[in-house]
Amino acid sequence: MSSDRPKLRSLLFVPGNKVEWLAKAEAAGADAAVLDLEDAVPESGKAAARERVAEAVANASGTMAIFVRINPLDRWAAAEDLRAVARPGLAGVLLPKTRGPEDVVLADRMLTWCEREHGMPEGRVALVPLLESAAALRGAYEIGRAAPRVAYLGAVTGKGGDVERAVGYRWSPSGTETLELRSRVLLDVRAAGVPCPVAGLWTAIGDLDGLRAFAEQNRSLGYEGMLAIHPSHVPVINEVFSPGPEELDRYARLVAAVEAAQARGAGAIVFEGEMVDEAMAARARAALRDHAPPR
Repeated sequence: MSSDRPKLRSLLFVPGNKVEWLAKAEAAGADAAVLDLEDAVPESGKAAARERVAEAVANASGTMAIFVRINPLDRWAAAEDLRAVARPGLAGVLLPKTRGPEDVVLADRMLTWCEREHGMPEGRVALVPLLESAAALRGAYEIGRAAPRVAYLGAVTGKGGDVERAVGYRWSPSGTETLELRSRVLLDVRAAGVPCPVAGLWTAIGDLDGLRAFAEQNRSLGYEGMLAIHPSHVPVINEVFSPGPEELDRYARLVAAVEAAQARGAGAIVFEGEMVDEAMAARARAALRDHAPPR
């Protein structure tokens, strides 16, 4: 099931007590909305927000995927959150404050019970463990392998967040202080076989140039999407994590050139000044498949 997860370029946080903002997320073009029951909702409003989020999940329609960030597993609220929201219409669950593989195993088991209760295929709901401590970041490989439903896992290094506090770096717009961290976590996630890794966050709402630079850096590393906190960020993120027409045209020409050479019995060839072979063609085919225009 995990390998069948759709690629998501943009996952936009929406407060769990503001479910009416889902319309704004969809209008912005977000591939997914993350209804937040953790940090975005005060303690006194969590029960009411849970009911509203459950209703929004049950009524979900359209192409935008719906995720929910539940409360940490060290509280009963997490079990109550899962029981309320894990039903048809839910694409995935973000698991905050993940301590290690044991948290993933427990969340996986609870989600399986919920799926059985609602007659859903087991493993349908994706699980996104959030790596917010030094121990979790160091254990990204084991966390990624802890359950087949784990997807969209990556390093989230927003300014002033849990990761900055846990690791102790000083955040900068260039991202140089987290470049190695994001790279290592991505390698662990890829080695664990986790599909569609995503990064984040960019907290400066009005700095779209900075957002674009950070998103391009993440894409260059190998991430396939980003978490976002404001609708204005979604178009930039979607553009960065989508190949443009020129890039797709080049992929198509490359595939055609390699296949023509293979028909002649050749392997590696010179294509537009570069040496290419079947490995490059396979990469190009994957990009064309993932980003084919709708018919």
